[in-house]
Formats: sequence, structure tokens, C-alpha cells
Amino acid sequence: MSRFHHSYSLITGIVLLAFCLLPATLTEMLHGGHAPAIDIAHRYAGPSLDHLLGTDPFGRDLANYVFTGAFNSVMLALMAVALSTVGGSLLGLLAATRNATGSLIMRVADLGLAFPPILIAALLVTALGASATGEILAIALFGIPGQIRITRQAAQSVLILDFIAAARMSGQRTPSIIMRHVLPNIAPLLIVHASTSVALALLSEAGLSYLGLGAPPPRPDLGRALASYQIHIFDHPFLVAVPGVIIMLLVLGFNLLGDGLRDLLERPLTRAKVAQ
Repeated sequence: MSRFHHSYSLITGIVLLAFCLLPATLTEMLHGGHAPAIDIAHRYAGPSLDHLLGTDPFGRDLANYVFTGAFNSVMLALMAVALSTVGGSLLGLLAATRNATGSLIMRVADLGLAFPPILIAALLVTALGASATGEILAIALFGIPGQIRITRQAAQSVLILDFIAAARMSGQRTPSIIMRHVLPNIAPLLIVHASTSVALALLSEAGLSYLGLGAPPPRPDLGRALASYQIHIFDHPFLVAVPGVIIMLLVLGFNLLGDGLRDLLERPLTRAKVAQ
């Protein structure tokens, strides 16, 4: 508990994410993820009790639209990171324990890292079609190569330790060693990497939607909000500022959460290694 109180990054990250995700979740529960109704007669309305952040060029409630978009963007990013974490971790563990197969996996991963991630994602979304499923698969696929490298390196650093040699001598097979000894020791690293990967996935999702490669309307998301409102940057800058600030706070929150989790999870492991 004392470690938690002294992890200012973790606390700040949680506060920032709560500031964005609590109203986003509430909006999702109240409106079911649907875009607010168009009301041309009340477009560009200022903040009021009926519309806390005012209305957009279509008369839609700005808070409703942006927070629904934030919920959709975060859910999509989380699903993409979950896929890349599971897939990349399995391939990374396989690469760490199988010499010939591992070399092939790493060469493919190196090839994937040689291309700009957003370009790969754009090409995949174009091939798969503009949809939420296409975005998830594209973001997950370009996250897998980095996950493979991190998992393989972490697993190899554990596999050379003495207690792994003792486990082999006791007759434990490689799958058992991976599940009982390697995976629990590298889990903190994988958790930290996953939390920070959500920030990158959010930026990628917003970028794809901004370019028109995300899920088609009427599904709200932050990237489409920026693209829709950008022409009003000079006459109604507040419209552009709201989704931009939400994206910034979410990305900063997930990055700080990752930093805080690293401090919280890795310190006990470091002390244990020193004690040994």
C-alpha cells in the first residue's frame, strides 16, 4: 500500500483516466453508444444545463458525442492491445524456447518493425474495409512484432537462471517451465507494456478515423470528431479543443498508468533478486 501512495505517476494516471472514462461510461450506459440526435435549429449553442459543452455544427450535444466517441475509441484500443499482447506473447515465448522456429519468428517480426506502423495499419484497413473489426485487426497486427521482441527478451533472461536449470533437472518439460516459472516472472513487464500500448493504440485509432479509415458513421469516435470539426478551428475553436484534449488526457493517462505500474510491480521483483 505504501508503494501505491508513493507512485505519483500511477495515481495521476488513474485520476486522468477516471476524469475521461467515468463520464464516457455513464454516457454509454445512458445512450447505448448511439450518436446524439441531429438538431439543426440548435447548432453552435453554448454550454448550458441542457448541453453541458454546447452543441456541434449539426446541433448534436457535444458532450454526448465526444464522450461516446471516447468510450468507443478506448474499447477498440483495449481489444486491439489484448489481441496483440496475447498473440505477441505466445509467439515471443515460442521464439525464446525454439531455436529454428524462434529465428524464423524473429525475422518476420523484424520485417514488421521495418515499416511505419500507421502505414501498415492504413494498408490493412484499406484491404479489410473501413470497420471497427478492420481497425482492431490492423492495430493489433502492427503491435505484435514489438510484443514478440519484448516477450522473447524477457523470457530468455529468465530461462538462463539457475532455478530454471534445476527445474529441467527435476524432469519438468518446457511447457510446464514456461507456465510455472517463466510467465509469472515476466507478467509484470507484459502488463506494463500492455498499458502503455493502449496509448499508442488510441493514437492509431484516432489517426485512422481522422483519415476516414475507421468505422463508418454514425459510430462516434474521437478521430472522426476532430476531422468533422477541424474546419471550425478559427470560428469555433472549442469544438476542436474538446476531442483533442480528451485524446491528450487519455494518452497521457495510460502512459502514466504504465509508468506507475512499472514502479509498483518491478520493485518487489528487484528486491527479491537482490535478496537471492
